[in-house]
Amino acid sequence: MHPGAAAAPKPEPAQVLPGVGPCPSDPEPVHEGLVPKTLEVPIPYPVVTVLPPRAEPAPVRTRMQLPLDPCVNPCPDLTDVPAPPPSAANQLGVPEIRLSPQPFHFGVPGPGPDPGPVPPPPPRVEPPTERAPQAPGRAAPRITEVREVAKLTGAHSINRTDKRWQVDGTDLGIMWESAPGEIITAFGDTVGRGFHPPGGMGGDWRSNVLAFSTDRDLSDGVTYDAMVTDDRCHAAEVLSSRKLDNVEITTIPTSGFALGDRQYMSYMSIRTWNSVPGTFYTNYGGIAYSEDHGQTWTKDPHARWDNIFGLANFQVSAMVPHGEHVYMFGTPNTRLGAVGLARVATDQLLNTSAYQYWSEGSWRPVGSAQATPIVDAPAAELSVRYDAGRKVWQLSYLDTAQAALVVREADSPQGVWSGGTPTVSVADHAELYGGFIHPWSSGRELYFTLSTWNDYNVYLMRATLGD
Repeated sequence: MHPGAAAAPKPEPAQVLPGVGPCPSDPEPVHEGLVPKTLEVPIPYPVVTVLPPRAEPAPVRTRMQLPLDPCVNPCPDLTDVPAPPPSAANQLGVPEIRLSPQPFHFGVPGPGPDPGPVPPPPPRVEPPTERAPQAPGRAAPRITEVREVAKLTGAHSINRTDKRWQVDGTDLGIMWESAPGEIITAFGDTVGRGFHPPGGMGGDWRSNVLAFSTDRDLSDGVTYDAMVTDDRCHAAEVLSSRKLDNVEITTIPTSGFALGDRQYMSYMSIRTWNSVPGTFYTNYGGIAYSEDHGQTWTKDPHARWDNIFGLANFQVSAMVPHGEHVYMFGTPNTRLGAVGLARVATDQLLNTSAYQYWSEGSWRPVGSAQATPIVDAPAAELSVRYDAGRKVWQLSYLDTAQAALVVREADSPQGVWSGGTPTVSVADHAELYGGFIHPWSSGRELYFTLSTWNDYNVYLMRATLGD
């Protein structure tokens, strides 16, 4: 058994009604409205910060046997915290306003401990230019039905992540097949104690966490067998961040995949969220890898795409192995860019000089800025997979112009991609984003995760594709 799945035996599937938690005492989860109970208003103030060289913190990992029944709280001393009494504002039906002063850092390099030796970059290579015409365009997918299957994270979810791993609020839910019969799911910014939406407000902030699942029956949700943990009932942050606004506020996974016994995860280093609405700024997009099945990760120091002047492409990437190559679909920072495409031989994955970018009908060893868009803007939070059963590529993403998650299909990675068909819109789920496809979707069943800002948790959705 793989180390990631060893923390807890798989429980028997709970009897779950659609949209209802696993325990008889659970209320039916109700999506929060647009008027929150608590509204935290950040008040940025400038701070000059001396930045010493930084070594990655040594990871701490622990394991514990969780009860089979998800309704049994394994750590009541940690998680059974009385809810605070409603504020006077809440009693009047209006949000409680909390002003939150937050430093906005201006970094100055400074002395510090030696971060240790950095491995040399891989030898530069010169891949050839190869013609790559587009396949004929497909018709836009036809969606006949979409339904919410289950709440996957947070209180009253089918996984009780708040009680079992102190994951009260989180988002994204990026999934890949980590081994035959196993799925790893990566989540973004995660909050525990004092969690209060909208967004990930509260304490015990972790930039990202990972869950493992062997659940093949998606019709009633995805049951998590284990999470990467660093203490009793506590999901660990697997990719560290400085947590300094305007330096590096967080590190967010964007996709994952396995090659042999090694796990890979693309991620983005976020400099600041505090920009024009719908945008954010990155330091770079990068690749991390794990040699111990997801327990600990190494950020490769050379497999990075720096965000030059805030305009660079491939800051938010979705990477998919197929045949002898790994394909990288990417957008700039913000949620307003077009989709570019690159590929690299699997044995050169961490060598950025080996990448070929799809540009003007060919795979070319040019700069990432010269990639020809394969899908026009706006596109955000890409999820891409190759459906081997239907022999078709699928692309799901947030289309901010339509205020909806959409899906497209193509016969080749470079397209021509079909038109985008909405799966879920803000009319159904306010403040939605995400849309990450489950790798075990099959035939006409398309399962994907959805996040909502006003709930700040992750839900499994099911769309039915028509003929």
